[in-house]
Amino acid sequence: MIDKSGIKVAKEYDTPDWSPDKAQSEMEQAITAVGKGKFQGVYAANDGTAGGAIAAMKSAGMDPKTIATTGQDSEIAAIQRILTGEQYMTIYLAIKKQAESAAQLAVDMIQGKQPDSSLVNAKVNNGAADIPSVMLDPTPVTKDNIKDTIIADNFHSAADICTGDFKSACADAGIQ
Repeated sequence: MIDKSGIKVAKEYDTPDWSPDKAQSEMEQAITAVGKGKFQGVYAANDGTAGGAIAAMKSAGMDPKTIATTGQDSEIAAIQRILTGEQYMTIYLAIKKQAESAAQLAVDMIQGKQPDSSLVNAKVNNGAADIPSVMLDPTPVTKDNIKDTIIADNFHSAADICTGDFKSACADAGIQ
């Protein structure tokens, strides 16, 4: 299958419960079906499934550093994999922005007011109606901006990320 951007999708799975174990099994099946060295990247629904895919690559004798693998949620394990080069990137949505938007919507609803049009910036169809929505811009996190995003926003601390085997990778990225 070729998606709308022109990228050939070799295998696609809807991983139940976004389970890392199930994602690992699915990736093992994909490697068997497609072949080692026959794909260039893995787009995973979240960091847990990315971790499962990376574990499958390792068990198949593949170097995950050579295959761009993405996730989302900015989990500590993903940040550590990014620092060591095993995962290319993750997606980060600033919690403070999400909380502030949700709080403002809640206050407006309690007061019986329409949400401010500068806050509600989109409509999402839920199958029954177009629902006014707040869409926040996601931030791609790579090794180059962990310090300026995840650490700067106190989403995770350097102490939590830079443990054991990851201390030197943190130092290489300028994270203390």
